Amino acid sequence: MRHVQHDSTPDHLSDGPSRGAGAESLHEADRIDGFGTDVPATLSWAVRVGAERGVDRSLSDDWSFLAAVASRDVGAARILEPHLDALDILDQAGRDGYDLDLASIQAGSESSWGVFAAEGAGMRLEAHDDDSGWRLTGTKPWCSLAQHLTHALVTAWVGDARRLFAVAVQTPEVTPHTGPWHARGLRQVVSAPVDFAAAPAVAVGEPGWYLRRPGFAAGGIGVAACWWGGALPLRDALAVAAQREGADQLSRLHLGRVDAALWTARLALRSAAQEIGRLPEASHPATLAARVRAIVAGAVETALAESARALGPLPLVGDEAHARRVADLEIYLSQHHGDRDLARIGADIAEGRGAW
Repeated sequence: MRHVQHDSTPDHLSDGPSRGAGAESLHEADRIDGFGTDVPATLSWAVRVGAERGVDRSLSDDWSFLAAVASRDVGAARILEPHLDALDILDQAGRDGYDLDLASIQAGSESSWGVFAAEGAGMRLEAHDDDSGWRLTGTKPWCSLAQHLTHALVTAWVGDARRLFAVAVQTPEVTPHTGPWHARGLRQVVSAPVDFAAAPAVAVGEPGWYLRRPGFAAGGIGVAACWWGGALPLRDALAVAAQREGADQLSRLHLGRVDAALWTARLALRSAAQEIGRLPEASHPATLAARVRAIVAGAVETALAESARALGPLPLVGDEAHARRVADLEIYLSQHHGDRDLARIGADIAEGRGAW
C-alpha cells in the first residue's frame, strides 16, 4: 500500500511546502508503479530529477525533497540520494576550476550515478596514470546498485593519498558482484564489491579534495534527511493508533516521544541548512554534520523502538509497506557511524574545534 501523507506531517524543512520542479517530481513519483522497489523505473525517475533541478535551490529545499521522497519510500530515497550527491560533487568540481572530460567515459545528462567511497579490509582500489590517462585496478567494497548504474564517482588510492575518479560502470573492465547481499531491508539496493581491471577513469579534483570540500558535510546531512523523512510515517501510524476509540494514555505517550524526537531532528536539519549556507564562514562543517547525523539517527531509533512497542507485531506481519519501511530504515541507519561519530565530536571539542 502506498503511504498517504497526512497534512500534519512536516516533511519539508523550509517554511513552505515543496513547489516547482520538486513538487512535479513528487507527483510523478506517486504515479510510478513499484516506486522504490522497481530499481530501473526509480533510477530513471532519479535521472530526470537530477536533470530538472534548478541552480538557485537551497540546502533546505534539497533536504526537504529527499525527506519527502523517503516518506513515500525509503528505498527510493536510497536510490536517489547518491545520484544527486554525485551531480553536486561534479558541479562543485567545475566551480573549483577542475576541467573534467566526462565525454571520454561517455557520461552525459542521461547518466545514472553512484558514489563509491567505502574502504574494506583486504580490498584496495588503486589508480595509475599511463599514456592513455588514468586507470583503476583493484576491488571496491560496498558499491550500491553497481549492476544498474551507468557511471560512478569512486575513491581510489594514488600512493598514500585517496583521490576521486569518475568511471563508466557498464564496461568490460568493470565487474560488479551480485553479492553477498542477504539483507531483509533495502533488498533491491544491492551493495556488493566491484572489480576494476585497468578501467579508464577521469580524475575529479586533486588528491584529498573529495574529503576536504565543504559539500562533503552537506552530503552527509542529506543522508540524515532521508533517515528523518523515512521515519515520519511511523509517527503517522502512532497518531492513527492514538486516535482510535479506547486508546489509552500509553498510546499517546509513545506518540509524544516520537513526535518530540522527530521535531528536534527537524530543528537540527533546519539549523544546519542555515549554518552550512554561510560557508566558508561556518566553522568545522564536519563537526556540524556529525552532530546533526547523531541527533537524527537517535530520533529515528526512537521512532523505530516506540512504534514497535506501541503497535506490536501486527503491522510487521500484516502491513507490507510498514514492515518494509522498518526493515529498510534499520539497514539504511546502519550507515551511521554511531559511537565513532560521537567520539569524533568529543575530540573536536577537546581540541578546541567546533565551538557553538
